[in-house]
Amino acid sequence: MTLKLEKRANYTPPKGPVVLIIMDGVGIGKYTEGDFVRAAWKPNLDWLLAHCPHTTLKAHGRAVGMPSDEDMGNSEIGHNAIGCGRVYDQGASLVAKAVTSGALFAGQTWRNMIANVKEHNSTLHFIGLFSDGNVHAHIDHLKGMLVQAKQEGVKRARIHPLLDGRDVPPTSALDYIIPFEEFLAGLNADGAVDYAIASGGGRMKVTMDRYEADWRIVERGWKTHVLGQGTLYPSAQAAIEALRRENPGILDQDLPPFVIGKDGQPIGPIEDNDSVILYNFRGDRAIELTRAFEEDDFAHFDRQRRPKVLFAGMMQYDGDANIPKSFLVEPPRITRTMGEYLADTGVRQLAISETQKFGHVTYFFNGNRAEKFSEELEDYVEVPSDRVPFEQRPWMKAAEITDNVIEAMNSGKYRFIRVNFANGDMVGHTGVFPAVQIAVETVDLCLGRLIPAAQAAGAILVISADHGNSDDMYEHAKDGSVIKDKATGRPKARTAHSLNPVPAIIYDPSNAAGVKLTDKKGLGISSLAATCLNLIGYQTPEGYDPSLLEIGS
Repeated sequence: MTLKLEKRANYTPPKGPVVLIIMDGVGIGKYTEGDFVRAAWKPNLDWLLAHCPHTTLKAHGRAVGMPSDEDMGNSEIGHNAIGCGRVYDQGASLVAKAVTSGALFAGQTWRNMIANVKEHNSTLHFIGLFSDGNVHAHIDHLKGMLVQAKQEGVKRARIHPLLDGRDVPPTSALDYIIPFEEFLAGLNADGAVDYAIASGGGRMKVTMDRYEADWRIVERGWKTHVLGQGTLYPSAQAAIEALRRENPGILDQDLPPFVIGKDGQPIGPIEDNDSVILYNFRGDRAIELTRAFEEDDFAHFDRQRRPKVLFAGMMQYDGDANIPKSFLVEPPRITRTMGEYLADTGVRQLAISETQKFGHVTYFFNGNRAEKFSEELEDYVEVPSDRVPFEQRPWMKAAEITDNVIEAMNSGKYRFIRVNFANGDMVGHTGVFPAVQIAVETVDLCLGRLIPAAQAAGAILVISADHGNSDDMYEHAKDGSVIKDKATGRPKARTAHSLNPVPAIIYDPSNAAGVKLTDKKGLGISSLAATCLNLIGYQTPEGYDPSLLEIGS
């Protein structure tokens, strides 16, 4: 199907490109305390808000396809919404519905996984993020599958939890581990099954790398989950407590790998004829482990041995590359994205970010599509991320990204440029407050370079975000008071995304578009697509969420 955009009547497009700037993790805070966007010295963002048309947009909950408005947004679904111009039910919603309705268990993939372990009297394994953050996974999905597995006669299951501390409080692992151990004890009580935690580790240390930024993380996971190599502990609780003693102040996401053992042997390495379910529904941090299980020709690390297993993901993480080959829940089928419309209309476009968010401005922005719509009309630039903790280099690669964007604006080659500055999100997840402030100030410094560049090129800047994070860095009680750490007396760090709205600013230095914002209320970040298309010179496609502009929507 070829898509075609209709031109806006009585509109002269700007001389230069429309540039969509996504300030990842930069929202509008609810509380003064802990809002490091508000605390940052950001003269350029403040100037834009004082002098340019602007509004706020929803970036969480139902506005981005999550089950409820209590669910935070994230970069994956945020870029989906921005890029496709409307809201789809996302992984969290689709999986929750599939588990509660039983549709997941009626599917052929689940039936194959269960039949395999019953035929071979082997083990059913579950690997995934261990929390209720609902960004990459949800512990309730895991529990539902374990209950069903017992009902279907699976005798032995092993769980390999990846500790979160990122989408949930940063040292909350035992708040999930201890009740889960009690849940397993309940399943095991009648002696019919043997279900246990077998290995684990912090998500940023073990298994959950993305965009091939650091395959060593995946290698640690392989050695831990598959080979059962590492320090043995009697239980997950004992492992976490011991690792915290050895690493004072460490956050859950950074905890080293651990293996549960009995009589000097690991209790749950992955062996031939086992079934393995990677129960993360979000794709970016699931693809690399999937490839380690599925690829015959694999050179990223020495797997030592590759067990012959039946492997499935919760969802298909990359439909173009068919990763994984088997999955439990169909992902959303996203079509008619902004990028596809522009390519089919003959509009040249550029996507740029550093490694940490490169897939977001490409794959996720394009509706979970890895390939370009047009090799001739689309350019992608990936600035390699530093392989150091983000709090140690909070400026990340923002300067280099800005260099590229200014060069692209001046080149005259592009009519649409989209860029992601990852600082506010990636540094926000560390919970290191001074670094978070520097991260926000870094993005502001880059805005200060882009503003005069836009003036010179005759460009229009559309400045927004995919969700909040740096705007809500303290844990708050229900009455709004700051929760203090009992040991230090300092505010407890919040490392998860916020539920706050995000800004949307249009900087049109030559007033080429005569921008006037709509008075429609309750719009979300999905409205950015129609807005950018209108500014480039096209009408809003049928079915897209409303533009922020009063005219041309």
